[in-house]
Amino acid sequence: MKAVRIHEHGGPEVLRYEDAPDPTLRANEVLIKVGACGLNHLDLFIRGGLPGLKLDMPHTLGSDAAGEIVEVGSVCEFAKVGERVLIAPGRTSRRGALAAAGQDNLSPDYGVFGYQHKGLNSEYIAVPESNAIPIPGELSYEEAASIPLVFLTAWHMLVGIAKMKMLEDVLIIGGSSGVGIAAIQIAKLFHCRVIATAGGEEKLAKAKQLGADHVIDHYKQDIRAEVRAFTKKRGVDIVFEHVGQATWKAATASLAHHGRLVTCGATTGGDVDLSVTHLFFRQLSLNGSFMGTLGELHEVLRFFERGLLKPVVDKVFPLAELRAAHEHLENKQQFGKVVVVP
Repeated sequence: MKAVRIHEHGGPEVLRYEDAPDPTLRANEVLIKVGACGLNHLDLFIRGGLPGLKLDMPHTLGSDAAGEIVEVGSVCEFAKVGERVLIAPGRTSRRGALAAAGQDNLSPDYGVFGYQHKGLNSEYIAVPESNAIPIPGELSYEEAASIPLVFLTAWHMLVGIAKMKMLEDVLIIGGSSGVGIAAIQIAKLFHCRVIATAGGEEKLAKAKQLGADHVIDHYKQDIRAEVRAFTKKRGVDIVFEHVGQATWKAATASLAHHGRLVTCGATTGGDVDLSVTHLFFRQLSLNGSFMGTLGELHEVLRFFERGLLKPVVDKVFPLAELRAAHEHLENKQQFGKVVVVP
């Protein structure tokens, strides 16, 4: 089969479209003919290399995919050949107390496809039966591959960790990214007032169309000043953060008393200043988040079944042109998800 693999860390030029061994199917796994793969910023970080990260090379990237089951392992109970599925991006043995309590993303053996485990950017993949979830509704493979990682992450951040309530004010940093677009939609399910940041008039207009009540150009406008003006100096209840260094100061300064900030990334750097006085005087909560549980993914997918959430696909590339897709994502040209198809 064909796959895109890296043999070393580096820029987009290290991505190789090449022949790779066909997957070996285990008894508890299903074999899937891939219809589409979704890209994430995680792919860029893994490709470039992370401190302490050691991969068996060659390594296949990709945490999101959707396709058709073409073979079922001998002990699988529910999967059927011909079923259209999307892939839950986090993999674990489902053993131990944390997994039994529904906190599989905290299990010691939890890992993400394309990161701790071989990724999904190939023509065929073998994954545990529990990771293959029926595609809700009539979504295309391109749409389905745009859902799992970003909507699971955003749901876990806002609902699981920040405990978002109805009618709260929510600031979403980077509202044009895949996880930002998911966060805007999820916050609107709770009838929250959403303030979203993005770069450029086109992206701001699309964020408004998606449901944002107020938008801020984070390249040209003062985020804190705009938030204070929109909320009549009160600030927001929740800040949804994943940018890090470039927006951290404005994000924390935008919180109301008892506000909660939740973050899942640091695309501009992880070293930030923190005023402990500001933290305790305003009684703020700062929370980190990583992925989410399998149960939460099933929960959020119900909203796609009823048409209350929708994937946003920015651009589709052939799998053979994954390098161009990485460059498109790296240049921040997208609004929504970048997808590749074999």
